[in-house]
Amino acid sequence: MRNPSRRLKSSASSFHANRFLIAPAAALLCLWSAPRLAADEPADPPAAVPRQPTVYTVQPIEVEIDVDGRLDEAPWQRLPTFELAYETRPAENGPAPVRTEVWIGYDRNSLYVAFLAHDPEPEKIRGRLSDRDSAFQDDFVGVVLDTFNDQRRAFEFFVNPLGVQMDLTQNEMTDGEDDSWDAIWDSAGRITEAGYIVEMRIPFSSLRFPKGEEGMTWGIDAVRTYPRGQSHRLGLHPLERGNNCYLCQSSKLVGFEGVKPARSIELDPTLTASMSGVREDFPEGGMVHGDPDIEPGITANWGITPNLVLSGAINPDFSQVEADAAQLDVNTQFALFYPEKRPFFLEGADIFATRFNAIYSRNIADPDWGVKLTGKVGKDAIGVIIAQDSRTNFLIPSSQSSALDTLEEGNVSTIVRYRRDLFGATTGGFFYTGREGDDYSNRLLGGDILFRWKDTEAARIEILGSQTRYPDEIAEKHGQSTERLTDYAMRIVYQHTSRNWMYYLLYRDVGRDFRADLGFVPRADFREGETMLERAWYPEKAGWSQVRLGGRWNEVQDQGGQHLSRDIEIFSWAQGPRQSYVRLSLYEGDLFYNGELFDTDRVNAYGEAQILPNLFVYLDATVGSQADFANTRQGDLLRLDPGLRLDVGRHLRINLDHSNEELEVDAGRLYTARLSQMRATYQFNVRTFVRWISQYLDVARDPSLYADVVDARSRTWYNQILFSYKINPRTVFFLGYSDNSFGDDQIELTQENHTIFLKIGYAWML
Repeated sequence: MRNPSRRLKSSASSFHANRFLIAPAAALLCLWSAPRLAADEPADPPAAVPRQPTVYTVQPIEVEIDVDGRLDEAPWQRLPTFELAYETRPAENGPAPVRTEVWIGYDRNSLYVAFLAHDPEPEKIRGRLSDRDSAFQDDFVGVVLDTFNDQRRAFEFFVNPLGVQMDLTQNEMTDGEDDSWDAIWDSAGRITEAGYIVEMRIPFSSLRFPKGEEGMTWGIDAVRTYPRGQSHRLGLHPLERGNNCYLCQSSKLVGFEGVKPARSIELDPTLTASMSGVREDFPEGGMVHGDPDIEPGITANWGITPNLVLSGAINPDFSQVEADAAQLDVNTQFALFYPEKRPFFLEGADIFATRFNAIYSRNIADPDWGVKLTGKVGKDAIGVIIAQDSRTNFLIPSSQSSALDTLEEGNVSTIVRYRRDLFGATTGGFFYTGREGDDYSNRLLGGDILFRWKDTEAARIEILGSQTRYPDEIAEKHGQSTERLTDYAMRIVYQHTSRNWMYYLLYRDVGRDFRADLGFVPRADFREGETMLERAWYPEKAGWSQVRLGGRWNEVQDQGGQHLSRDIEIFSWAQGPRQSYVRLSLYEGDLFYNGELFDTDRVNAYGEAQILPNLFVYLDATVGSQADFANTRQGDLLRLDPGLRLDVGRHLRINLDHSNEELEVDAGRLYTARLSQMRATYQFNVRTFVRWISQYLDVARDPSLYADVVDARSRTWYNQILFSYKINPRTVFFLGYSDNSFGDDQIELTQENHTIFLKIGYAWML
């Protein structure tokens, strides 16, 4: 026990030999566990969820409301509009453990919402000062508004007990929430002796909804998250477990007489400035500083119609203020994905989303100008982006690997997305992307449709075709044809979800010459089949709110029929006390690479828990077989990813993450890669914070075990310090510093460059 790493490495080396014993043993364990879990389930089935939604009436407000977290205005003295009577998680539509009163009203310009969240133990309320969209670990309350009442898309507004805002969109087409959307609205929160109070004012100019001077009907849910031993979700109405449409179960809010959608104009001028120093004679000599780079710009948003917004940007700031989370890429087969963080592309991003990742705006690298149109008219939703890019990034896929490259040449990028609400809960549409350069073009046209029926069944079909002509320089460098490439891709999924069972069947087919240069498709020339079956139990008496057991099979071959990979997984996961989540996965599989077949048998275990009110920890561990892609041989992998989140009072949060990866081959240790990341944020108030991000990567290799020349050691160290002041998402002030350092066999870790940067933005509403 003094050397757990040695024990894990021993397991890795013997895993391949014992894989035929592990899988049957896991199956026997699952069969033994199933009746025990079933015995712990509630004896009585849950009450049926009502099929007809409850209807509430929104009340007009005639007096001015001061959003200060105090319910002393006259409208809040009336009886509450509703109470959150149901606990939908972990209990199954049981009575709420605490009382939550909700008032909702409107005037001609804004929607007002107030929450009185009672708590018998107010000292246990979790509420921290943090940046917007960052308080989901706290207590919080909010509303979900399906303003078109079409059960396709909704706006979500949440606030923690100290007034921190979180706004998202809910999209049934993509089956998820997106926190990239940022609206301009007001909120306030205050902890009291009996719980906490939250007030919100949401301007109608920040919403989209149809004309309805004589009244409208919106879908609505109101939510409270109550994290104690477990995280309890309290809601306005029951939710049916296994129902594949959340918004279809919403209550209804009627009224809004005399309210008209706003046709607003917003001007967002920005000023960015930076000054960099570079050690030109690296690693010797001092830093050479260039002239300051000052860039004014402006972005304008115009409501052409109440629900159709045109955005234009001239010399805009397309930089991202927050650094990407670093990822280990020492022994990877395909390109890594990094999320979009630039505000211009985040607005309305859910409209452009596809499950095939055919649209990835981060491939618009450094635009000089951009135009965007987003909105919904009736049953039709549309999104258009056109941008002049000064740099062209390439992701070149193949069946066994992908390559990245860049040309400092411009292009015009175009993205068009159209979606229409069809019969029932079915939605369909098409999308087009195009990049045009001097001797380069990529054009993609695709269509998708999502069928839903019986609340448990869903099928999604995506069909795409592309034409590509690479620049001669890129084609010759990466072995691509200089002629026009034309090919297709498709993805078909059928999925069943019910209270106790979930399964799906997936087929994906991507042609050899298919390219999505404005998407993220790192693999081409393959056919893939996958199926998964999962059983759920809800053993409330056992202390675990949910336990699931399942299996998954996946097989991939190239378009010529060559076997590429096979993966069989048996897994189980559970949610329990202290907001814990644990998962165990056993894999048996293989991988064909560079003419040889490799074992990929492995075990993965993951666990996380809130062990103290202010301390959250996790550990992800993988041990098993892995191919050495650099030298085409078999290896044994050990990877450990521990991390923690520590809250110090209401102002300071520290996140520490570490990755340690080791690959052993027959001749010895090929490499050890360690990546450590620290993020420390001190939040002065809901508008102001200072943050330090530090990322350190250390890779040690044995050069004698590599076919090519490699350094025995390489190190990089990145730091960023940022001061941020935000009145709203677009009225901002940022001041920051960043630097990069590098070291290898011959060079001590030495700073290569540093940058001081400034950004000022202002939202001017007309």
